[in-house]
Amino acid sequence: MYKVVTFGEILLRLSAEEHKRFAQADKFDAHYGGGEANVAISLSNFGVQTNYVTRIPDNEIGQACIRSLKKFGVGTEHILLGGKRLGLYFLELGAVNRGSKVIYDRDDSAFATLKPGMINWDKAFEGGNWFHWSGLSAAISQSAADVLYEGVLAAYQKGMTISCDINLRSNLWNYGKTSNEIMPPLLEMCDVILGNEYDAEFAMDIEVEDKFKGKFSKESFMHVCPMIMNRYPKVKKIIATRRGSVNASNNSLHALMFDGAKLIESKYFDITHIVDRVGGGDAFTGALIYGLLERPNQPGQILNFAVAASSLKHTISGDANMITIDEVEQLVKNSASGAVISFT
Repeated sequence: MYKVVTFGEILLRLSAEEHKRFAQADKFDAHYGGGEANVAISLSNFGVQTNYVTRIPDNEIGQACIRSLKKFGVGTEHILLGGKRLGLYFLELGAVNRGSKVIYDRDDSAFATLKPGMINWDKAFEGGNWFHWSGLSAAISQSAADVLYEGVLAAYQKGMTISCDINLRSNLWNYGKTSNEIMPPLLEMCDVILGNEYDAEFAMDIEVEDKFKGKFSKESFMHVCPMIMNRYPKVKKIIATRRGSVNASNNSLHALMFDGAKLIESKYFDITHIVDRVGGGDAFTGALIYGLLERPNQPGQILNFAVAASSLKHTISGDANMITIDEVEQLVKNSASGAVISFT
């Protein structure tokens, strides 16, 4: 039986209705979500036991947040209660040629004011064999980054598989440290990294050649992957998603994976009528972890499953991907299997 533990900040998302602009909105739809919580929800929907670790305020909003996780079967027994407020973000959903907009309100949140020693990581990791985190947690505050380091180190010492979605958001790093200062010691303990060429340069302390800077191709991916594995020898797999955009309502998705010997490429999925793309990356990550647990020797199928899951998330309002294994597999069956390209 697998058990995946995730750690990160859960937020109250307030979305303007019906693709309205902020200036038009007189009411907002409320959802609870955040990268690592969304991953836990996806895994729970796939039948994997999960436990989500975070800190939320001890008030009615915090209790509503816990109930929102419980209804998806996510373990909440290691959520700390305390702090002044739940972090917020406001979402203006784009359409056609107008992109979406996000405004964060996370300063001094319950998660941002976490302190080392608050979380009993031994108890949080009981029975766990996989720990997932993201760069979002490292970006919020120095104290949250310190708590994250405690967790990653504890998981490493227990021999758990550790995955990281770098998810580099430059506008969140506001406490005086850069991602290249904070992330490398954390990544040194990871087995699976979700990141691209930009992340390699700005979060992994990798010197990318000028001819590959700003490029997102198979060639640029294969340029940085061996350097990442040389710099972080514990890493066994590096995964990147690729998004093509006709406009805000019409995208395509596919993914690449490097396992140290070969490049695996998924098929392309077209999404022609996007309802809500927020959480699409988390849906990919949750499905990827599920695939790596259940089908470790089928990399092409793993990638296709993960991209299909992400594609389906684009049809669902809110942060969480409320889909089943059968729905994902049905979508995968309608297309060709992933291609495996070997390199010497």
